[in-house]
Amino acid sequence: EVQLQASGGGLVQAGGSLNLSCAAAGFTFEDYAISWFRQAPGKEREGISCISISDGSKYYADSTKGRFTISSDNAKNALYLQMNSLEPEDTAVYYCAQGRTRYPNWGKGTQVTVSS
Repeated sequence: EVQLQASGGGLVQAGGSLNLSCAAAGFTFEDYAISWFRQAPGKEREGISCISISDGSKYYADSTKGRFTISSDNAKNALYLQMNSLEPEDTAVYYCAQGRTRYPNWGKGTQVTVSS
């Protein structure tokens, strides 16, 4: 059974940082790309970053480029999202998902709240 679990969210002041983690299990980690999404209240879900585990190639949405960094630890089957210079607009539930263009499996999200 494929399992993905995001963690590391919390409440932080604007300008602060958080490091989200995504623990993956039940599939061959290196065979997939893993993506981060977020969904703010009343807004559509937004894909914000993706990493191809096999070759390390990365993608960032314009809204996060330069502030967020995606990485993986293949030995731990773990994905990370280092978020710096957080803004109130970054407040959302953050999810990790298996895949790059199709997302067959999703983890439960973690809430990130950025206060002004």
